[in-house]
This record gives sequence, C-alpha cells and structure tokens, in this order.
Amino acid sequence: MSRPLSNDLRERVVRAVSGGESCRAVAARFGVAVSSVVKWSQRWRSTGSVAPGKMGGHRKRTLEPHRAFIEERIRQTPHLTLHKLKDELAARGVIVSHNAVWMFLRREGLRFK
Repeated sequence: MSRPLSNDLRERVVRAVSGGESCRAVAARFGVAVSSVVKWSQRWRSTGSVAPGKMGGHRKRTLEPHRAFIEERIRQTPHLTLHKLKDELAARGVIVSHNAVWMFLRREGLRFK
C-alpha cells in the first residue's frame, strides 16, 4: 500500500482550487490525479483539514475466542473436515468462511487429518 502524499502538497492544491483554478488545471500543474484534487477539496470544505484519513488497520480475529472449542473438536475427531468444522462453528453462531477456518488452523499450527 502506498503512503499518502504530503500535507504541504495537499494544502497548495486546495489553495489553488480555492483561488479559482479548475480541478483539472490544478491536477496538471501539481502532477496529481484530478480525483485527488476533488477529494482533497471536499475534505477541506467538510472538515477544514487536508490531512489524510486513517489507512489500513487490523481486524479482530473472529475465531480466536473459539480456539479451545476448535482444539477440542480436533482432538475428539481427528478426521474432521474443514467444512464440517465450519458447520459446527455456524451452529454455535460463528459464521465464517472455509478459508477463514483454514487460515486460523494454519496460523495457530493446528494440524489434523
């Protein structure tokens, strides 16, 4: 993921648009996309700041609170399939994809079959 352009550039772009230049002319002059000029101008008008919003972040792991249940099911039934485990989790109210179960097992080092 790329990082945001500097606030200095953003401020100069917004100042130029506020001064009456078109978004296309400002974009060409500063070498940025027209869509960026429009978005920065909108952000300036709505918040009074051109600073970028938060980028990225981490999602909480959905299956982490259910690790004990998953370990117990694997211990009880070593031939349990990923789809069956997913269905058992769904019965407990945890709706996840087949891939989410696989990634959790792989990340946690839980092996079976």
